[in-house]
Amino acid sequence: MAGVGRAAVSNWRRRYEDFPQPVGGTATSPTFSLKAVEAWLLGQGKVEELPLRERVWQQIRMAADDLRLGDVVAEATELLRGQGRPHLVPRPAWKLMREYAGEQGAQEAVRFLLDRFADVQSRRLAETPAEVAAFMVKLAGPEARTVLDPACGLGTLLATGGAAEHVYGQESEEALARLAQARLSLAGAKGSVRTGDSLREDAWPGVTVDAVVCHPPFNERNWGYEELAGDPRWEYGLPPKSESELAWVQHALSKLKPGGVAVMLMPEVAANRRSGRRIRSNLLRRGAVQAVIGLPPKLAPGTGLPVHVWVLRRPARDDRTPSRVLMCVAEPAGFDAIAERWQAFHRDPDQVVDVPGESRTVPIIELVDEDVDISPAPHVGGAERTAGDYAEVRTTLLSGLERLPALVPDVLSGPARDLPMAPLAELERTGALSLHQSGRYDLDGSGELVLEAAQVFGGEPATSRTRPEDRIVIEPGDVVVANRDREVATRVAEAGDAGLLLGPRLTLLRPAPDRLDPYFLAGFLRMVPVTTGTQSGITRFDARRAQVPRLPLDEQHRYGQVWRRLFAFEAGLREVHEQGRRMAESVTLGLTAGTLHPPTAEL
Repeated sequence: MAGVGRAAVSNWRRRYEDFPQPVGGTATSPTFSLKAVEAWLLGQGKVEELPLRERVWQQIRMAADDLRLGDVVAEATELLRGQGRPHLVPRPAWKLMREYAGEQGAQEAVRFLLDRFADVQSRRLAETPAEVAAFMVKLAGPEARTVLDPACGLGTLLATGGAAEHVYGQESEEALARLAQARLSLAGAKGSVRTGDSLREDAWPGVTVDAVVCHPPFNERNWGYEELAGDPRWEYGLPPKSESELAWVQHALSKLKPGGVAVMLMPEVAANRRSGRRIRSNLLRRGAVQAVIGLPPKLAPGTGLPVHVWVLRRPARDDRTPSRVLMCVAEPAGFDAIAERWQAFHRDPDQVVDVPGESRTVPIIELVDEDVDISPAPHVGGAERTAGDYAEVRTTLLSGLERLPALVPDVLSGPARDLPMAPLAELERTGALSLHQSGRYDLDGSGELVLEAAQVFGGEPATSRTRPEDRIVIEPGDVVVANRDREVATRVAEAGDAGLLLGPRLTLLRPAPDRLDPYFLAGFLRMVPVTTGTQSGITRFDARRAQVPRLPLDEQHRYGQVWRRLFAFEAGLREVHEQGRRMAESVTLGLTAGTLHPPTAEL
């Protein structure tokens, strides 16, 4: 309700004698009286009014324990969509929900409940990070008219976008299946989600699709090894008991039309575990594995372990078995380039690709050895480097190092200030700023330039192009906010950013110049709490709950000047880091190749 995290609450409990006492829970996870907390926050001025949607969520949250919460939230989303009557949702919660939906719209109310449920249940839900989901959907291709996710969770992949005319989902938990259906409706996707364990009981018998997108459960031991031993889906071999992921791969292939594509998020170990080498060998020999793309560990939901995206194809009867597999390593900033490279390879699977450090087409005969290791990193290698540019890189590096000290902000230390805070929802309501969030996008490589989250974090120029359904044009002075993992990044639009479109999953704040300094706003928003799924990898920047200090405009400008200088310092630091890396590579390569030499020793 106050837009702060647990650390702030612990601090309040120590500092304020009148802070409400726990009424339940444990010493490490206490629970408090909702009315008592509301009264204390209002009395202390921590909030000027209690946000309506937080009152909605607290009423929903109190209606069930963690195990039944999904049923309550599912019923709430269905009620908001005009389905059924209240049974589990308490009357006070339903009254507040209707009031909130009347203010913000039913779709916004559904979105809020889905996001908040995902946050609360993040320890057991391994949801696909949004940027990975968008990448996987893009790999599935624009020609996929029917799409299936047999382990859809909350429906993130199915609702991400694409040109699908109909989507099919399956989820083993009934409550999650109902919530996934709500997410599909929210996204405007046509299709339905059924309940059941896809490996044991396919809810879509006889249905085959153009594409499967799936983030299956990792490392499941009880996936049905004993009862499914003779299942006809195991065309490429019976999956070992410890290789549940290979069971999901073969289930996905069985649901494809001939020539259809499956895009699977897989743990890195599935590419090289000895127990799965026979199945990997058969997948390669029959042309089912077409691409393996390595992602950085930070994108793995919850685990922090490296993951791969496998792109598979169900061979058609008259297909010629391809001779190569596309191997790539990808960072989020390069997802578009990798997707384009995959589509080109998909059209011509015999082409030779060799982009050092990024992509390479590897002959299948090289992979079908004793280990059948299809990890991409050993095959892609490092980027081609030379020592010939050493002098130029060294000069650029030293010049950048000379400029950095002048960019370090001058600030004064002193006693801590307890600044009065203003939520962005209040600033929006009073006209101090307007808030905009991007809609659905298809980054198809054509159309207008769009600013994406990776460029907000990295300070890089926009490169992707899109033809968006909702156009939000960036203007100088706008503050663009992105979040990733546990970080928030902000970017103040300069003249060179004018005309760019706001990219997917970004928030744009347009401050009134006579009320808010954009750099003041951008600086303080960097430190706002982000709702984070500890196991799911999901993070969410809730703009209207974020708070900034309530200060006069002239004092805002003083803070803004410091932030502006700090942003310039960070940009210079990134440039120096890149030049330093290049110089180190040049020196290493030159010394080992004999083209560079140590200075002559002085006698």
